[in-house]
Amino acid sequence: MKQMPKSEEEWKKKLTADQYNVLREKGTEAPFTGKYVHHKEKGIYTCAACGAELFDSGAKFDSGTGWPSFDEPKNLENIELNKDFSRGMIRAEVICKKCHGHLGHVFNDGPTETGKRFCINSCALEFKKKE
Repeated sequence: MKQMPKSEEEWKKKLTADQYNVLREKGTEAPFTGKYVHHKEKGIYTCAACGAELFDSGAKFDSGTGWPSFDEPKNLENIELNKDFSRGMIRAEVICKKCHGHLGHVFNDGPTETGKRFCINSCALEFKKKE
C-alpha cells in the first residue's frame, strides 16, 4: 500500500497545482477542460492522489455538464459522501475515502436506473486501461 503524504507540503510536491487545488482545497476545474470529459476507453478511473479504484468506464456517461459523469462508483467502500453547503447550494460532496481528497459532487438527476450523476473533476482522476 502506498504511503500517503502527511503534510500539505508533501501533497504539494506529489500533486500538480490543479490536482492540489481540487483534491486538497476542494476546487473545481473549469467545465469542458478536463482530460476525461470525452474519454471513451475501457478501464478503471482511480484517485489521482492515492490510486484507489473509484469508477468503472462502463458507468461513465455524457451528461453534457462539462465534467466526467458516472452513474455509480466501482466500489462504494472507496468513496464517502459529505453534505456540502458551499456556494449557496446543498450538495453531496464525493471524497476518496483512502486519502480524503475532494473528487466532485453527486446529484440525483442521473439518466440511468441509479438516478445518480457523480460529477467528478478530471484532474482528480487517473485512468487504467483494461488489458
